[in-house]
Order: sequence, then structure tokens, then C-alpha cells
Amino acid sequence: MKQQFINILLTIIIITITTGCSSKQDQEYNKPATYWYNKMIKQIANFRLDEADDTYTSLESEHRNSPLLPSAILIIANAHMDDEEYAMANYYLDQYLKRFSLKKDVDYINFLKVKSNFLAFKNQYREQELLSQTIKQCDKFIAKFPHSSYIYLVGDIKSRLLMTSSLFEKEIAGLYGRVEKPKAKIFYNNKAKTKWKKIDDIQDIDIPWYRYLFE
Repeated sequence: MKQQFINILLTIIIITITTGCSSKQDQEYNKPATYWYNKMIKQIANFRLDEADDTYTSLESEHRNSPLLPSAILIIANAHMDDEEYAMANYYLDQYLKRFSLKKDVDYINFLKVKSNFLAFKNQYREQELLSQTIKQCDKFIAKFPHSSYIYLVGDIKSRLLMTSSLFEKEIAGLYGRVEKPKAKIFYNNKAKTKWKKIDDIQDIDIPWYRYLFE
């Protein structure tokens, strides 16, 4: 009898807790835009980006025309960039460009995309596609926003990427030199110079020995 009473009591407690949690979750809808916005800011400040993503989704779903939405997108995009989650940052930036392409700060958003891809570039020998795409992205920015206040920052990023690309071509030339293929060596040396004329002035990247073995 005593055990039966304990089982009934435990069942009541579980049902009460579950119902309470469920009720709390069920209330998380149809909230003002400021509620979702402030909640997202708090979650980002506490480094809970996954929760912030969900909260942003609620804001975007319930208040598609809220004036807070552009700011919310930029905040969460920058939060992901700071957390080195560049794919997610670019996702939000793309969403911004799709929805608010006529806003005056569109050059800033495009600059952030360039910056995000640049920061995502970690390895000069393994991420050539990202390197090439980001250089093209820089060219597109320079052509589209020649008077932007971010033009010099984009130009600096492009220069760094071109030097990196030039070093890569030089590395290939050196490889062909070691296997005694002089024509290929000349070809890639010339290719390196087309990307950065003063290639000998570029300081080689210091790669740890344990990484260099796998480059």
C-alpha cells in the first residue's frame, strides 16, 4: 500500500512538472517584436547562439515587417562571425540582402560578406576555391561600390588574398622544380607574378613543422 502511494505521488509530480514545462513552452508565441528582440540579445550575450537562432526565427516569423528585423539580422550575423561560424554569418547576411537590398547600408552588408569569407580562410594550401571566390567577391564589391567607405578595407583584403594566391603558385613552381619539370616551373612562376609582381618581397607564412608535413 505504501509503495502504491509512493508511485501515485511520483506520477503526480512528473505530470505536474511536465505540464508546467509544457505550459511555459506553449506561451512562447504571439509575443511583441521587442520581446523576441530583447530575448535574442540576452541569449547572444550569454553565448547561447543556438537558442538565439530559434528566437530570431520567432521574431522573423511573427513580425516580418518589424523595424527591428534588420538590426536583429546584423546582430546575430556578427555574433556568428565572432564565434567563427562563418557559414551561419553568411546565411544571415544573404537573408538581409534578399529582404533589404534597397537600404543605404547594402555596401556594409556586402563588406561583411567579404570579411566573413576572409576570416573563414585558414589554410593557404587547402582552401583554394574559397580563396578564388573571395578575390572575385572583392572585385565585384570594388566595381559595384567604388565610392563606399569600406572600399579601402576590401582593397586591403584583396591584396592579402592575392599575395597568398601568388605564394601558392610559387609553391607549385617549386614542386615542379624539385621533380625536374622546368617548363611547368616557369609556367607557375609566371602565373605567380601575374597575381603579385614583387613576389620576392612577400614574407613566407610561418607554418608549424607538424602542419607543414601535411601541406
